[in-house]
Amino acid sequence: MMTGEVASLAHSGLHPVLLNALTLALDARVQEKPPGSYPLQGDAIFMNIMQFSTQPAEQKKAELHAHYIDIQLLLAGEERILYGIPGSARQCDDWHVEDDYQLCAAICDGQVVTLTPGMFAIFMPDEPHKPGCMVGTAQEIKKVVIKVCASLLTA
Repeated sequence: MMTGEVASLAHSGLHPVLLNALTLALDARVQEKPPGSYPLQGDAIFMNIMQFSTQPAEQKKAELHAHYIDIQLLLAGEERILYGIPGSARQCDDWHVEDDYQLCAAICDGQVVTLTPGMFAIFMPDEPHKPGCMVGTAQEIKKVVIKVCASLLTA
């Protein structure tokens, strides 16, 4: 898991593919777009813009991906994301292979990151993460999740 701020992208040290994915999303003016899925580079890089209310962490499940990297960029509100290292997901449901996700009830020895607008968190394949958790009380947030095919990093 990596975190950063859009304001310091030029000095982030991100892999060029991840930097490009964030730049493509920002150039698409994500702040102005309504919720939905938008292609940035075909199936290799796309983004899902969402708006919803945060919930208590106990009411949410963690997610895992096998083939896509998640770049979760917060646009409005405040959000807590619980996460863990590969292999730390517990009590997992079946894989949804076509949609590249698995939901899990728990993260062993989990960590927490709190995002404010302009901050992003990057989760690599097999890193469990539980986004959309509330900070204090529930609030409406707007965010974009940029999905990057992990094979682009090795191509």
